[in-house]
Amino acid sequence: MTPKTLWAAGFLTACLAASAAPPGQSAFVDVTVVPMDRNRTLPHQTVLVSGTTITTIGPVAGARVPDGVTRIDGRGAYLLPGLADMHTHVNEPDALLLYTANGVTTILHMGLAPADFVDHVRGEIADGRTVGPRIYFGFMVDGSPEWGRPYVQNPEQARAAVVFAKGNGYDFIKLYNAVTVAEFDAIVAESRRQGLAVIGHGVRAVGLPDALFRGQVMVAHAEEFYYTAFHNEIPKDPAEIERVAQATRDSGAYVTPNLSTFAVIARQWGRPEVVKEMLADPRVSYLVPSTRWDWSQSDYAHRTGDLSPVLAFLARFTKALADHGVPLLTGTDSPAIPGMLPGYSLHDDLRTLTDAGLSRYQALECATRVPGEFLGKFVVGAERFGTVSAGSRADLVLLARNPLEDLDTLRTPLGVMSSGRYLSRSELSARLEQQKESYAGFGGSGR
Repeated sequence: MTPKTLWAAGFLTACLAASAAPPGQSAFVDVTVVPMDRNRTLPHQTVLVSGTTITTIGPVAGARVPDGVTRIDGRGAYLLPGLADMHTHVNEPDALLLYTANGVTTILHMGLAPADFVDHVRGEIADGRTVGPRIYFGFMVDGSPEWGRPYVQNPEQARAAVVFAKGNGYDFIKLYNAVTVAEFDAIVAESRRQGLAVIGHGVRAVGLPDALFRGQVMVAHAEEFYYTAFHNEIPKDPAEIERVAQATRDSGAYVTPNLSTFAVIARQWGRPEVVKEMLADPRVSYLVPSTRWDWSQSDYAHRTGDLSPVLAFLARFTKALADHGVPLLTGTDSPAIPGMLPGYSLHDDLRTLTDAGLSRYQALECATRVPGEFLGKFVVGAERFGTVSAGSRADLVLLARNPLEDLDTLRTPLGVMSSGRYLSRSELSARLEQQKESYAGFGGSGR
C-alpha cells in the first residue's frame, strides 16, 4: 500500500482515535477571560461548559461548580475563543490533529476535498473518533478543464453544480478564475435558491470589486484584487487603493487576505534550497508523508522573478481594507502550499496581519469573532462561536500569557477545548508524538 493510499484510508486516525464518550461538564476556574466581544479581559472568572456549549460565565467568588464537574485550573492563565482557519485544503484525517494542537477549532475547506472525507469526517469528529476542528466545506467550480478542477461550460451546468453541492452537504460554492459572466450570475442565483453563499477567487470575466455587488460574499486571497481591480500592477496613486477598499466595504463582503500564503510562496519562489529547509523543519515529522512528498514536488522553487514588491503591496492593501472597516478572516491554504503546516501556519498568518499594521486585537478578531460572524450569517444552522460567551460553542484555548499583549503565546497553548472536549498540552503532545512515530520509515519525502 502506498503512503497516499494508507493515509487516505484513515488507518492511523483509527489507531489514534479519541474517546468516543460524549463531552460532559467542565469548568475553567479562576481564569482571565479574553471574550473577544471587544478589546478587554475579565479576570478571576469561572466558565462552565455543558456538553458542547458554554453555559455560564461569572466571577469566581460567586460561582458554584456542581459536583461531578471536571475542574480545569485557570489561575494565572487566559481563556480565548478557539481560532479559525478560513482557507484550508486539508484532505487527510490525520492532519486534523495539527489544527487542534495549535488551538484551531474551526476550519473552512476551500475545495477539492475527497468525497469520503466530506461524507464522514465531520461525524467522526463530532462523536470523538477523530481529533479535529469543526469543518465547513466549499465546493469548487471553475469554468475551464485546464487545471483538472470541477468545471462548468454554460449556465445550465452552473446551476446543476450548485444543486449537486447542496445535495452533497457542502456549505459554500467556491468560484475559481475562469467562470464566465453568465455562469457567475447563474451560480449566484441558484445558490440563493439553495441557501448557499458564494465565495472564492476574483473571477476574471467579472472582476473585483464588481463581483461583490453581484452576490459574491467573500474573496479568498488579497492578491485576487491585484489581478483584477489593479490589473496586475502596483498602483502608483494611493487614492486608487482607497477607492477599491471603500468599494469592498460598501459591498458588505468579507476578505481572507492569505498574506502568510503569499509570503511563503514569495520566500521559496526560485529557491529550491528554501523548500529543502521547509522539509527539514522538525514539525514536518507530524505531517502526513504523502503531503511531504507533494511539497517536495512543488514547482514554486523553479519559477523566476521576485514577488517581494507584490507582497509589500498586498500588506498595504490589507491595512487599507482594515482601515475602511472591511471584515477580514484568517486563512492559510494549508497544507496545499509547501511550508504551510496545518495549525502552525495560522500563527504565521496572525503575524503577517500585525506586520501589515493591524493591532493584536484586530488580528485576533480575524481568527475568532469575525469568522463566527461570517459563518453565522451565511451557513444556515451554524453554531455560535468566536467569543467566550454563554450559548457559544465550547471552543476554547487556555494560554499562559495574555494574547492581546503577546500573540506568540498562542503557539504553545496550555490546553485546547474543541466542541466541549478538552485536551491538555501534554495530551496533545503525546498524540503528536504517537503520530510522528507511526510515520517512521516513510522518510521526509513520504516515499
